[in-house]
Amino acid sequence: MGQPHGIGIIGLGVISRQYLDTLAEHPGVRIVATADLDPARAEEAAAQVPGCRALTVDELIADPAVETIINLTIPAAHAEVALAALAAGKSVFGEKPLATTMPDARSVIAAAGPGWVGSAPDTVLGTGVQTARAVVDTGGIGRPVSAVATWVSPGHEAWHPHPDFYYREGGGPLLDMGPYYLTTLFHLLGPVARVTGASSRPRATRTIGSGPRAGETIPVEVDTHVTGVLEHVGGAVSTVTFSFDAAGTDAAPLEIHGETGTLSVPDPNHFDGDVRVRRPGDKEWSPVAERAGYEGAGRGIGIVDRLRTGAGGATGEIALHVLEIMTALGDSARTGRRIELTTAPERPALVPFTPIASWRTA
Repeated sequence: MGQPHGIGIIGLGVISRQYLDTLAEHPGVRIVATADLDPARAEEAAAQVPGCRALTVDELIADPAVETIINLTIPAAHAEVALAALAAGKSVFGEKPLATTMPDARSVIAAAGPGWVGSAPDTVLGTGVQTARAVVDTGGIGRPVSAVATWVSPGHEAWHPHPDFYYREGGGPLLDMGPYYLTTLFHLLGPVARVTGASSRPRATRTIGSGPRAGETIPVEVDTHVTGVLEHVGGAVSTVTFSFDAAGTDAAPLEIHGETGTLSVPDPNHFDGDVRVRRPGDKEWSPVAERAGYEGAGRGIGIVDRLRTGAGGATGEIALHVLEIMTALGDSARTGRRIELTTAPERPALVPFTPIASWRTA
């Protein structure tokens, strides 16, 4: 990877800790600057990394030592920050979603120029999803026919001290948690050709359950229960459910059904987990040993992957396709129409099994 690659982080909220844990001591990168609308948060994060400086957002974007900006701002600011960074000649790796609207997301991809646009989730590069993909790609369950993905919860207001953005445009269970599952489905089954969706908004308000604002009521401006059918280009059909309106579920996070077996995929919000397979006549599930992906990975591995391979498996083009799936589900729910998609990126190469000692030292 040559000289350490200069990283700047904009947005030092809850998720930033995980990026710092992955990247702060990696020899291939150097976190040189942090910035946040709350200067104290930027200073606190910078103090944890030797040589890191707390700057304003504008100062960080202009800093010549920063080569790639990690954009961890709220969804509504993703496009604005990314466009400013790209205009300054930087590359950008952002939290999901790429943007809150397709026009904004397309503008980010178009503005890349010599820079690179990457996007979370990079959980798909871990051993869980990549091992599952290895099974699919080698015919371990025969031709994939269908998939079922389920994520439900009572809502993030129960634990997040400032959950407002989850219930505004760009939030909701679809744009918040959907990218993990939809990106996984893309890696396993390829791009989606068309979608049909339905959604609901049972409650107009939510009550914050923790922190200094506990008991405060906030408005709900987006649908909080979304279901959909995805028709993949390769012929498989996926059924998805994302909800802030359920106490819980015993359903598997994600299952892929093939002509000769079913694959149980671990939680796409995690990097690893148990991959299992079951074939007709089997009385029990059989475990699949780790055989692909980055071992022991954490958030930020998408940047390491890009620097190691020159291509990367967490690209802006994939994030654009996933955003189109999500916005099309919303359009379908509102209009009752089946929506044809316009994006169809190629799947990146399978990530070979990469021990933690290997990717952390080079």
